[in-house]
Amino acid sequence: MDRRKVLKGAVVGAATAATAAVTAPAIAASHSKKVKINMVSTWPRDFPGLGTGAQRFAKRVGEISGGRMEIKYYASGERVKAFDSFDEVASGNSQIYHGAEYYWKGKHPGYAYFTSVPFGLTVTEMNAWIRFGGGQELWDKLAGSYGLKGLMCGNTGVQMGGWFRKEMNSADDFKGLKMRMPGLGGDVLSKMGASPVSLPGGQIYENLTSGSIDATEWVGPWNDKIMKFYEAAKYYYYPGMHEPGAMLSIGMNKKWWDGLAPADQAVIEAAAAEENDMMMSEYNAKNGEALASLIKEHGVKLRAFSDDIYDSFGEAAEKVYEDVKKHSPLAKEIHESFEAARANTGSWAKISDQAYVAQRNRVLDL
Repeated sequence: MDRRKVLKGAVVGAATAATAAVTAPAIAASHSKKVKINMVSTWPRDFPGLGTGAQRFAKRVGEISGGRMEIKYYASGERVKAFDSFDEVASGNSQIYHGAEYYWKGKHPGYAYFTSVPFGLTVTEMNAWIRFGGGQELWDKLAGSYGLKGLMCGNTGVQMGGWFRKEMNSADDFKGLKMRMPGLGGDVLSKMGASPVSLPGGQIYENLTSGSIDATEWVGPWNDKIMKFYEAAKYYYYPGMHEPGAMLSIGMNKKWWDGLAPADQAVIEAAAAEENDMMMSEYNAKNGEALASLIKEHGVKLRAFSDDIYDSFGEAAEKVYEDVKKHSPLAKEIHESFEAARANTGSWAKISDQAYVAQRNRVLDL
């Protein structure tokens, strides 16, 4: 036996044990340290789908972390107003917001693409672009310039075209119309001669019933029924060109996010990804029943936009996109990435999901 090797091994073993003795408590301490988080949102408290989804995410972070990460949730108006959520988190006063990124298009038009844009992506196409088509990287580039980090955290799917007091028979009917529609969809209406208005959810009903606006879009049958828009407008149009897969998100203060332990980041990522799926499932489960109720119980008149109107939407959307691309190199880069994703996922969807659903519904007369 080589006595020197034995002694060397003993020294190395003792050193390793000593290192472990020092490191283990440090690791344990870091994993037991409470992480307290303030989260603001753009939704009223307990508002079905949007608000409850944000609250469910906050609760889920606590559950996944075993109670070590604790989110104090503030609904719209409880800490800051809905549209002040961005600045609240960018400044570091709060750590997370939950909202729709297109609310921030006034800061940069690229933000609209990370909720939904006219003639844009469905929920499955959006998920593909963000996760595997370069979307997250571009979102990081945009949000990072404002000191933020964004993650997908919900989706409401294809939205309805909106509530109108009169039938919309042609593109000319949009001239002079005051309609609540945020994002680039509102810019499309503007190109068609309408006057788009951006209002948070809690202010839409009063503006519609008072006549301050002539029409509104919100989400879909489930949410729209709860909002009672049918009391002021009876014509309900579909499909919405403006939000074919409206993604919701969490925005986090980037400095705070970068300072989290990787395990804590993973908890937030897991909870956000789970809510992204959960919210869409809930909307799909509840929209059909709510639509039937609106028609049968409240006398709502369901109408499809004509091809003439949709063609006009398309022409206006192209003009909007030309403006977006001229804004900045980053806006152009985001649009071109989105456009490539739409062509790629759209060509596949045409012969997969869309083809199957069309044939299934034809055979079953659905």
